[in-house]
Amino acid sequence: MNKDFRTAGMLILVGITQFLLLMKIAEFIYPNYSVSSNYISDLGVGSTAYIFNTSIIILGLLGMTAAYLLLRWDKTFSILLFISSLGALGVGVFPENMGILHTIPSLITFLFSGIAAIYSYKVDKTTAKYIWPILGIISLISLVLFASKSYMGLGPGGMERMIVYPVFIWLIGISMTIIHTAPEKTP
Repeated sequence: MNKDFRTAGMLILVGITQFLLLMKIAEFIYPNYSVSSNYISDLGVGSTAYIFNTSIIILGLLGMTAAYLLLRWDKTFSILLFISSLGALGVGVFPENMGILHTIPSLITFLFSGIAAIYSYKVDKTTAKYIWPILGIISLISLVLFASKSYMGLGPGGMERMIVYPVFIWLIGISMTIIHTAPEKTP
C-alpha cells in the first residue's frame, strides 16, 4: 500500500471533519444566525471569525497537501482538488467583508469542488462512484441558482448550503475511497 495515498485520504477526512464541526459550532454561537438567511461566510466576520477562518484555512491547507500526495493517483483529480482547496484557503484569508477578494476564492471553491466531484467518477473504482457525479451536479446547479438569486424558497444561506453540503458528503466519501482503494491504482 502506498502510504502517501492513505495519508492524503486522511488529510481530506480530517480537513472536512474539523471544518464541518467548527462551522456548526460557529453557527451555534453567532448571534441570531439563520442557516436560511445568512451566508456561510458571515461566520468569517465578527465574534466567530477566528473559528471559521482558521478552520477553512486548515481545510484548504490539508486539501492542497492531499492533492500533492495524490499526483501519482490521478493528475487531473489532483489539480481539481488543489484548485478547490486553494479557493477554500482564500475564503479564510480574505473574509466576506473584503468584497471581491472573498467572492473570487468562494467561486473557485464552489466551481472546482463540484467539477472534482463529477470527475472522481473516473478515478473511483468502488460503486460509490455513481453517487459522486450526482452530488457534483447538484452542487453546480445550486451554484447557478445561487448566482442568479433563485433561492427556491431556501433563502440565500439555504441555497449556498445546497452548493456545499453535497461537496461535504463527497469529500467524506472520496477520502474513504482514497484511504482504502487508491493504493491499488498506482502505475
